[in-house]
Amino acid sequence: MNQEVITEFKPERIQCSASFIIHGKIENVFPLFGPIREKEWAHGWEPEILYCSENVLVEEHMIFQTASHDKEEKFTWIITQYQPEKYLIEYTVSTQERVWFIHVSCKDQNNTTEVTVSYTYTGLTAEGNRKNEQALKRMYSDNLKDWEEAINYYLKTGKQLTNH
Repeated sequence: MNQEVITEFKPERIQCSASFIIHGKIENVFPLFGPIREKEWAHGWEPEILYCSENVLVEEHMIFQTASHDKEEKFTWIITQYQPEKYLIEYTVSTQERVWFIHVSCKDQNNTTEVTVSYTYTGLTAEGNRKNEQALKRMYSDNLKDWEEAINYYLKTGKQLTNH
């Protein structure tokens, strides 16, 4: 008799946030979190823009893709919230196995900017759950101090920090 083993998949949602200080005025810092301007400070960041209005660096509902670090997966990104007057941008990123939300908000601290970045991952498959757990651990292994260092270096020198 052939018995099938039925396992029920349960999507898991995990989340983590971190804040850091950037040594620059908020009006200079916030634009660096758009997909085009991020290329200025984030080594290896290469978005392929699929949809946006003409001559726009960032806008709500802009769509682009990136490859995973190992180049095995394509990530589709959508800017789901863009509120520059509130210094807030949110991305929804997806693959066939998972979806995640990246929420970036900036707060003026006189001549510095406090940046808070939250990642919320949801698995769409058991493998997606596993990948999300690994990604969250890797992303927050140093509470985004690598982002802080790279952006501060860029604002100070005008160059990318390439030893990451």
